[in-house]
Amino acid sequence: MKRYWADLGASVVVFLVALPLCVGVAVASGVPAELGIVTGVVGGIVVGLLPGSTMQVSGPAAGLTVLVADAVGKHGIEALGVIVLGAGLLQVLLGLTRCGRWFRAISPSVVQGMLAGIGLVLVFGQLKHLVVAPVALALGLLTVVIMLLWQRTPLRVVPGVLVGVVVCTALAAVFASPVDRISVGTLSTDVHLPDFSLLDTGVVGTAIVFALVASAESMFSAAAVDRMHDGPRTRYNRELVAQGVGNTICGLLGALPMTAVIVRSAANVSAGARTRASRVLHGVWLLLFVVLLPGLLTLIPVAVLAAVLVHAGWKLLGLREVARLWRTDKAEGFVLVLTAGLIVATDLLTGTVVGLLAAVIKTAWDVSRLSVVETPEGVALKGNATFLRLPRLLDALDRVDREHVRMDLSGVRHLDQACGQAIDQWVDESRRAGRTVELVGR
Repeated sequence: MKRYWADLGASVVVFLVALPLCVGVAVASGVPAELGIVTGVVGGIVVGLLPGSTMQVSGPAAGLTVLVADAVGKHGIEALGVIVLGAGLLQVLLGLTRCGRWFRAISPSVVQGMLAGIGLVLVFGQLKHLVVAPVALALGLLTVVIMLLWQRTPLRVVPGVLVGVVVCTALAAVFASPVDRISVGTLSTDVHLPDFSLLDTGVVGTAIVFALVASAESMFSAAAVDRMHDGPRTRYNRELVAQGVGNTICGLLGALPMTAVIVRSAANVSAGARTRASRVLHGVWLLLFVVLLPGLLTLIPVAVLAAVLVHAGWKLLGLREVARLWRTDKAEGFVLVLTAGLIVATDLLTGTVVGLLAAVIKTAWDVSRLSVVETPEGVALKGNATFLRLPRLLDALDRVDREHVRMDLSGVRHLDQACGQAIDQWVDESRRAGRTVELVGR
């Protein structure tokens, strides 16, 4: 019985964290606020009941805001349901074909670069709501200050994001501040079946990007959450299927896409959750709120939610992790900065793909390290002899000027076809020229 009380308390904490974030992500994505809560409900109740992960919580994520806003701008909000539905079905397929663990085989520098880029876009995109008027800026700054200071109080079990939103919303209402506020429609109007007549190659391509990015973010979150608790580990393929089922339902409802979200998941663990009941109940509380009290959302100033998202974007930026990576490995740091910079300058897909290519090139360069040592007897090779080091190898062989040459290959861990052929050709030419060549280790 004790663990069920723990799950009940944790579910309330997660609900209080999720509510303003669901609304904020929806507004930042350019869709009605209530659609963000619908995604939170599906992520809590549906995904929460499915096997895969025990502790991580799903819902609309700040990391997808850039993608959703871009998709809505290009294809219209009417196409969002088709895109999310397609992404969900692809995720289910990826999970059933046991591709879940492959999403973990991505360079950490690319992951951090992707998060940093999304964070920067999120911050820059929300600043416009804060600088429109002095009152909006004051409310935004006060929201951030309250969020930061609240975490140092004994009452931090209550989420700081909720305290900041409630206090600043109350101040705006009491003083009748002339600021823009959240507009809320009705579920009967905004929740609708997807329009398949909008399906085209652009929509299909966007759905594939949604599926890959949402899957990667969910798998990264699972790996991080598993390190926070001692309970059952995530079963990645099943979790990917669960995420796909959730996104399929969100697509059918025309709502936002979902991922597993590290902020809500961390709140769930730290609040003492024991089973998946906590994440299911948090979805129930969201459902009751959107059905019974949707009018409360219209009291929230846009600047307050913008401040919440600026804070979330700043946390995604992770300056400490960026600085640490740059100090330990300049090449990895370059990949991170390149990925983040291109996401800001172009779009999420371009930045991530280029970052992945840069990481692959960097890895290929690292694993092809070859030491070519000229000895009194000839030459000794150590390391991995690949085509990337072929010019250096040929230069060393061209400098050998002895009648008897001893080539020591015992320290070579890998010899690819290009280097192997080059060595064979050099040996044949040397022997035809009258030299004696002794090969060691081959």
